[in-house]
Amino acid sequence: MRRAVIIFTAVLGFLFTSLGLGATSALAEGESLQGTLINAGQPVAGVVIKVAEESGTPVGEATSDAQGKWSVPVPAAGTYKVDLDAATLPQGVAVTTGRTSLTLSVFEGAARNVLFPLGAAAGSPGADEPAEGGTSQLERVADLVYTGIHFGLIIALAALGLSLIFGTMGLTNFAHGELITFGAVACFFINVTASVPLEIAAVIAVVLGGLFGYFQDRFFWGWLRNRRTGLIGMMIISIGLALILRYLFLYVFRGDTRQFAQYVAQPGMDLGLISVAPKNLVMDGIAIIVLIVVSLALVKTRLGKATRAVSTNPSLAAASGISVDSVIRLVWTIGGALAALSGVMLAIFQGVNYQMGFQILLLVFAAVTLGGLGTAFGALLGSLVIGLATQLSTLWIPTELKNVGALAVLIVIILVRPQGILGRRERIG
Repeated sequence: MRRAVIIFTAVLGFLFTSLGLGATSALAEGESLQGTLINAGQPVAGVVIKVAEESGTPVGEATSDAQGKWSVPVPAAGTYKVDLDAATLPQGVAVTTGRTSLTLSVFEGAARNVLFPLGAAAGSPGADEPAEGGTSQLERVADLVYTGIHFGLIIALAALGLSLIFGTMGLTNFAHGELITFGAVACFFINVTASVPLEIAAVIAVVLGGLFGYFQDRFFWGWLRNRRTGLIGMMIISIGLALILRYLFLYVFRGDTRQFAQYVAQPGMDLGLISVAPKNLVMDGIAIIVLIVVSLALVKTRLGKATRAVSTNPSLAAASGISVDSVIRLVWTIGGALAALSGVMLAIFQGVNYQMGFQILLLVFAAVTLGGLGTAFGALLGSLVIGLATQLSTLWIPTELKNVGALAVLIVIILVRPQGILGRRERIG
């Protein structure tokens, strides 16, 4: 009874502390919409940008400065309408897409970059009128579906690593979100501070993430395993480790949301109903390739079969000559690398912040549980369901409550199929 009270108090304290500090941090940093107006390689000054809520309530406005930069703080995460006053553009300059009004979502604690591509004036002044017509709702749904898939793939990279760690150790690792943050922060320092191109910085950050996962197990989790520490105790320790790492990131990185040196804003490619930045398509391709390669490696390779053997029955695997510790250490290395890659992609998507891993950790847990604990393909499927549910739910509920939609889907499916979509039934007792 005493042990149960201690565990309950620790978990409750973690939740209240994390949620309370997270809310305070978000208010302190603030969310905003920002951008840079460039025409023919030169900044455009004196252009008025107005921001309003979806209901039409004005939020604020800004005028681009000598560097073409502008920024408008917003009161909270949500969806906002951004209008560029075309009358304030220099003569002969226009928005090349014809869309002077954009509806964008701002994430908690993030500064959302807005792109108005400028060029020589062409077409009629009302070129953006079709965007306000009858197909706008269809375009919004298509955009949310794509964003949901894109976000789901980012979650899937982290969820796959978490699922592998749970499958081999049985550990519910609350510090996995900090592995995500580690990848983003490492990439930021390599890219911005060391002036290394983002492509190379991302590869280095993924390698460092794998090494971070390896050394965590080599000097920390492996030591706890050898001491026969119970899973509940290790779970509570992971909560403490998460808090230590999170505030270490805060001390080193500070509380601001920052951007990488490259690919902050790109002109979108017109793909019919949606306009997608090339960087997002590249990230999607990389995520799909990595997920397929890792999943097939678990099924086809000898090392993957050893991993599945340890996941199924560690004692029997050890009796068969498999080095259980070596397999678990490999899983931690792969999980750390996947989490770091997820963090880099999430940072390209919404900026680098010391809380970014913690903010999506609940969705990662939901994806793993939904797909089936310990199953690689289940983590991928669960992540896509969570990503789509998160984004599409904003059609009916406020954006700041979108995670509720994903968790509602999780609850419904778990009620119908407790083992998850691809999980196996197990006898208890």
